[in-house]
Amino acid sequence: MESQLGLIGQSLDLRYSVWVREALNELPDSFTITDPCISGHPIVFASNGFLKMFGYSEDEVIGRNGRVFQGPRTDRRSVMEIREAIREERAIQISLLNYRKDRTPFWMLFHMSPVFSKEDGRVIHFVGVQVPIPRRPKYTGCTVVRNAVNSCEDGAHFRKGMFGCCRREVCSDTVMEIGRASSLDSVSSPDDGEEEINEPCEASETEKGKANAALSNILSILTHYSELSGKLVCGKCCCLSGTGRLVSSLNISLGRIKQSFVLSDPHLPDMPIVYASDMFLELTGYARHEVLGHNCRFLSGLDTDPATQYQIKECIRTEQPCTVRILNYRKDKTPFWNLLHIAPVRNASGKVAYFVGVQIDDSCKNEEEHGLSPQRRQLSVVGAVRVAVRSLSMGASTS
Repeated sequence: MESQLGLIGQSLDLRYSVWVREALNELPDSFTITDPCISGHPIVFASNGFLKMFGYSEDEVIGRNGRVFQGPRTDRRSVMEIREAIREERAIQISLLNYRKDRTPFWMLFHMSPVFSKEDGRVIHFVGVQVPIPRRPKYTGCTVVRNAVNSCEDGAHFRKGMFGCCRREVCSDTVMEIGRASSLDSVSSPDDGEEEINEPCEASETEKGKANAALSNILSILTHYSELSGKLVCGKCCCLSGTGRLVSSLNISLGRIKQSFVLSDPHLPDMPIVYASDMFLELTGYARHEVLGHNCRFLSGLDTDPATQYQIKECIRTEQPCTVRILNYRKDKTPFWNLLHIAPVRNASGKVAYFVGVQIDDSCKNEEEHGLSPQRRQLSVVGAVRVAVRSLSMGASTS
């Protein structure tokens, strides 16, 4: 629990700076920032405007998922559309019925957009802007008459000021006609209020404009402070050229596997690496942006055996697993014997989606780890990767 709170607290501070919260709080808009890389996709920032609109304190919001603001009348289909947008890492703008802390429902325009890392194209945050949608009143007979009287009186004063006279009888006749015409609408049932809140409420162009402007201001602040920290972000997908981009849910699942491995996409030109584990970076000495988008050949050197390289190539061509012992090189050019296991990873439909390569430094004689041989450790990694990929593709197909 403490580690979770630590991740939530550092989500903005490490990516931008400790000053970004102050800058965001100067904006008058209602919005939240969530982190899909933390378990439960919690809120890591809530603006003052959001807290005021929903009636919560900051401590009651930070660390919670946005679904706590939904209620019994929230449209399930709208919620699923938002979940699909998160899974597909794209923006969405949708009218949604949410609930304040006192459980009063209200309609709002929800505008959500992902924030991408410029280093590797991953989604690191989602920004959600909330713009309240005022109820457009139903004009009953009494309301129409009242508005008509006000219009006539305002117009009468205007005409009297301009021409020195006022034909009030014209206004009276108008009011009587409108009253008769709308008399059927003047009867309301006790349940009208409940029915009205349940009716879909569409946002106007004004409210959509407010949401777009707010999102633009938020992204400008995040971009500016990411430049100060050197960890650049952008509001559009800006992954490296030639690099496939994994959705955040798959990135999170793969990040839980504590072994050295990479994932390559055979459907992209030159089969580039699309995921590299932290332990792979530690083993080879490369930074993540130096690995993603490149073929695994960059680990080879002058003394790497061409026959072993051909064996790997054939394994990929025939979509079969294989294990080899190959001489590879770290970033500092020091060689190491790599006990490499390569295996295809199929999606839920049975087609090869990726190839996983699991590396073990065979120069180290500490082969047993937690009672498992190197071969068993490699197979456990392959199994975990397959579960993650198939779970994602099954979720996509059922959606």
